[in-house]
Amino acid sequence: MESTLKPDEITLVLAQQALVKHRMRYDLVFFKAVLAGLMLSFGALMNEIVSSGTPALSAVTGNPAITKILGGFVFPSGFVLIPMLGLELLTSNMMVFPIGIASGDIPWWSLPVNWLIVTFGNLAGSLFSAAILVHFSGILSSEPYITGIQSFATKKAVDPLWYQIFLRGIGCNILVCLAIWFFVGSKDTISKIVAVWIPIWIFVASGFDHVIANMFYIPLGIMFHTESLTVGLYIRKSLIATYLGNIVGAFIVWGPAVYFYIWNADHGAKELEEAEVGLVKEDD
Repeated sequence: MESTLKPDEITLVLAQQALVKHRMRYDLVFFKAVLAGLMLSFGALMNEIVSSGTPALSAVTGNPAITKILGGFVFPSGFVLIPMLGLELLTSNMMVFPIGIASGDIPWWSLPVNWLIVTFGNLAGSLFSAAILVHFSGILSSEPYITGIQSFATKKAVDPLWYQIFLRGIGCNILVCLAIWFFVGSKDTISKIVAVWIPIWIFVASGFDHVIANMFYIPLGIMFHTESLTVGLYIRKSLIATYLGNIVGAFIVWGPAVYFYIWNADHGAKELEEAEVGLVKEDD
């Protein structure tokens, strides 16, 4: 018995998931999205604790990559909970719904409806975590965490140019969608956790931008009065750029999958069916 599904099998499973998500009541979609934002924020919080709480680590070792690697390693502790619990995450749905549409299992209008509901659900969960569980609880309201949170938010939304954030969004969702792809293809719990952990570790350590993770990081930075960072700047410069970049990153994963395993497979099946009824003749 094989321990993983084949790529064409994974594509079919994702199309079936799109159908299930399409048929789900909108209130359930929203609450699952809220929980997904909350779960992801736990991983983002772990990253903040490691990255902001160890300012001397990179200085002592002379290697700033150490905090990136360690912060990236702990982040998936929250992310892995989302597919394990069957929650709704925008960035993975950026892959699932186009596959469902391409396979003919769901109508096109289901995509914008789901993405809209899940966006606001993920945002609500992320803001609840940032405001209630972190800012007002005071768990990071001391140095070096305050300075670390401000620095992290500045590097995410203030310093980079718009196109740089967009490109980082592409890199992020290639890896996120691959993580979900590998998760679906794995058959046991340990394999699923490892399959998710490695790509997510890579994207966080690399500094790519995830639109939902940034719904925690950047509002938290605003709450801690990061200089030059406002809600308007966040929406205009970070949220939109990351959102669009994540869409492109998802396309880079689902596009080839649809071409190879849905459209090409349908074409091959049609040729085979025509050959069987004598409509396709072999060349002499």
